[in-house]
Amino acid sequence: MICSVARSYKKKRACNEASAFLQKGLRVLTVRARPGHPSQGLLQAGKLVFSCALGRGGISAGKREGDGATPLGSMRILSGYFRNDHFPGGRKTRLAMAPIGRDLGWCEVPEDRNYNRPVKIPYGASHERMLRADRLYDACLVLDWNIAPRRRGRGSAIFFHLARPDFTPTQGCVAVTARTMARLLPLLSDRTVMRVVR
Repeated sequence: MICSVARSYKKKRACNEASAFLQKGLRVLTVRARPGHPSQGLLQAGKLVFSCALGRGGISAGKREGDGATPLGSMRILSGYFRNDHFPGGRKTRLAMAPIGRDLGWCEVPEDRNYNRPVKIPYGASHERMLRADRLYDACLVLDWNIAPRRRGRGSAIFFHLARPDFTPTQGCVAVTARTMARLLPLLSDRTVMRVVR
């Protein structure tokens, strides 16, 4: 009888802890390189750990445009974009999310006045197209790297997005599976910080 009560108490306590965790959400996501694989990482969300892809240049404290490195440091999650036709759960979050249209781009030219900002396509300067055939941006969250203030050449389009099946390197972003992203999104807000550490 005592054992039964103890088990019930533990189960109830675990349920209450999980409920509080869901209500509070995640304040920090911690990302570090997987030992021996600098372009692959481990993302810790509370007590859970997920595989992730990192930049082809590994983690760098001196991030520069085009180096393919994931910046070392803390970055707040600002908002996001999603493909409603491919990722309908994109609105199940506390983050401000906008659907990705055919005219959405992201400027990557340091000398341009809209460097590291969303732009409307067609656009005169070189830009990344957000509506991708490879579906990596079906869910794409904007990190505040080099946003305010923006520094010329310090890197653009540092996102938290979906990974390729084999976790091949990104261009500097952090990427997880669609299943992991769907699990994390309801727990994220604009107060969540991604900490990339060594």
